[in-house]
Amino acid sequence: MTEDEEARSAGFAPARFTSGFLDHGGPYWLKPVDGRTLVGLRMAPHHMNYRDMAHGGVLTTMADVALSYQAFASEDPPVPVATASLTTNFLAPARLGDWLVADARIDRIGGRSAHVSGRILRGDEVLATMSGVFTLHRKEK
Repeated sequence: MTEDEEARSAGFAPARFTSGFLDHGGPYWLKPVDGRTLVGLRMAPHHMNYRDMAHGGVLTTMADVALSYQAFASEDPPVPVATASLTTNFLAPARLGDWLVADARIDRIGGRSAHVSGRILRGDEVLATMSGVFTLHRKEK
């Protein structure tokens, strides 16, 4: 089974992000679950650092993607967001071939900002925790 087939069989669909930066760092996968969207990413050679583990920037970008997507998708239609603050805590390394899933939840959302937190998992093992504050760019009324 290919990596794409494996992700699809787990209920993930390819993310259709428009940012070229995210295209280079992915490919990312999305799966709606209980009002949230899980973000999946397979660790590939371009994600590895010189110590044969995922570069911290890869996990931090995945954290930003997962947290910001929760804020973005919190309304219908989705609301554009910008990262105001992001904290990532690394607990264990990711290795080549690992399938990672980021699970994020909105802790508080207001008129101008959203506070979101979550974790990055390899199976049941927590590799990182994260939190962020996102500016909501709602249309002026």
